[in-house]
Amino acid sequence: MKSNPFHTFTPARVAAIAATVLVFSASTLAAEKPPIEVVTHAGAGGGTDVNSRMMMLRARRTLKQDMVVVNKRGGGGAAAMNYFGSRPADGNTIMTFTVGHAITMAKGKTKLKVGEMAPIARGTNDPQILMVNCKTSPYKTPEAFVAGMKKGDALKYGGTQTGTIDHLTVFLWAKRLGVEMPTYLPFKGGGELATQLVAGAVDVGTLNLSEAAAPVEAGDICPLVILANEGMAPIPKAKTAKSLGIDLVLSTTRGFVTHAGVDPARRAELEAGIMKAMKHSLYQAYLMNSGLDSTSPQPSGPWGEQIRAMVGEFGPALKEMGLIE
Repeated sequence: MKSNPFHTFTPARVAAIAATVLVFSASTLAAEKPPIEVVTHAGAGGGTDVNSRMMMLRARRTLKQDMVVVNKRGGGGAAAMNYFGSRPADGNTIMTFTVGHAITMAKGKTKLKVGEMAPIARGTNDPQILMVNCKTSPYKTPEAFVAGMKKGDALKYGGTQTGTIDHLTVFLWAKRLGVEMPTYLPFKGGGELATQLVAGAVDVGTLNLSEAAAPVEAGDICPLVILANEGMAPIPKAKTAKSLGIDLVLSTTRGFVTHAGVDPARRAELEAGIMKAMKHSLYQAYLMNSGLDSTSPQPSGPWGEQIRAMVGEFGPALKEMGLIE
């Protein structure tokens, strides 16, 4: 899973905010209702853990119910999903579901199925962006880049690890263009990839804007194609794949789900409370400091469609890539 720089929202900063903002004590909130378990696959201070805690800061108030993080690490989210699946469908368990979970589910590495989850709301969404070295790349426009790919230019793509959203992005991008899978070089993280793109080790980097903000601002890296439904204000020269006639939308994303068997009224209560919490200035500041914007939070409808699309597309792609049998 890719990691985002959270700037001022370090683990210590999150803890400090939580200590000053949460005026309701756990005992007061728990007097009326049991606490909601928020299950994550990340350790304390990891990106998904921070995202969960930032949502919880205000959701505890809007739902008038205490919330506790349950960290279940291992198996690319499999441990968290299996634990979530073992919990009762009483509306008091939420899981933070990520693109990494979708990949693990598509690989069949968890007992949990898409139909056993009920989407609540999306929390963050960081579109995949294809970027080049501004100074050395022959592609100065998105159109020139697409034309070069279609005519068979031999390009080296960089991403984070193998079998990740970056690896899938390169495979699906080439497939949509009707060309062979390019050379793919895996790196440990987005920061290293951005550095190597500037150094010339790869021709194209599969990055999030939050990972490459500094070199983009410095004019070293040029974003060309955004794999999202809409463009992004900080990079106006980049175009969406859809605007170029290529139907591909992929993001590094996180959101919240509960069990499909939870009473619809309770699901609606959770959705309303969490969406209201994410509209608060604290959560919006967290998004801004993470290089994201107010379009990240989305209600259950679009979030559910995104989950189904990810798992549905990733399975066949991973099989074709030879990463699952």
